[in-house]
Amino acid sequence: MIRVATETDSQLVQQHWRAFNAEVPDLPWREDDAADFHPDVALLADEDGLAALSRHGERAWFVDVVYVRPEARGRGLGADLLRAAAEQVGEGTTLELEVLESNEGARRLYERLGFSTVERTLAAPVSALLAARAVGPSYGAVHVQTDDADAVRRDAAKVLHAVPAVELTGSWVRVDTEPDRLRMLARELSYSNGVALALSVESGAVVRYILFDRGSLVDEYASLPEFHGSLPPGDVIALGANPTVVARLTGADPARVRAVARTASSPADLPPAQELYASIAAVLGLEVT
Repeated sequence: MIRVATETDSQLVQQHWRAFNAEVPDLPWREDDAADFHPDVALLADEDGLAALSRHGERAWFVDVVYVRPEARGRGLGADLLRAAAEQVGEGTTLELEVLESNEGARRLYERLGFSTVERTLAAPVSALLAARAVGPSYGAVHVQTDDADAVRRDAAKVLHAVPAVELTGSWVRVDTEPDRLRMLARELSYSNGVALALSVESGAVVRYILFDRGSLVDEYASLPEFHGSLPPGDVIALGANPTVVARLTGADPARVRAVARTASSPADLPPAQELYASIAAVLGLEVT
């Protein structure tokens, strides 16, 4: 039977509160909860469980804790305690509660009873924020598969509205420009010159290439696909290198492309960006500065 706790039940309420905190400890960077617990309303399932609430304004109550002793679980007491709490506060009000993302059992119970997420609490160690702020430089070049440097210079000047630095290196012509213009320039140069590739380092961490053939993007690779934010799984896969396409258009050894142009979720799992940038350039037969 579920009943409203009275003054004589204060010791039992505290016991349940302490047992809950021992089983579901707070996050390590937070202070421990107070030893004494004084909710506005406490409901007891005899010796087996507790639901405690605090009033948050005229139309909202906050569920501080729902706890059922391990020996009493599996009988629906948690749901019964929450329904009793709803009856106690009455129609026209809303119950709110917090649950750890890792507490899957409690989340399933709350969702089954009609609770839904209305906001999320996010946390990050200060060291991670400071590391994210310390980004490195971005740089790169466009490489056009031709030996006609003069033609590439003329075409690039039309696109950039300025005469760029252009250099013939083997069977490729390298065009240097600002990092944020590499993709656009590679696409435009590929219309008149065939195969063009933008190879770059972003924020000192991500190595990216974008391969165009006659204006069509045929392959894009990023060493850290989710460096700038989470992506759908399919997009992460799509940002892996396609050695078959790269080999067909550049003549590179597909096995070497596969071995060198790897992706990862952390920079720690890859060579330093500048080293990886130079290695990919070498596999593709490009010269970079």
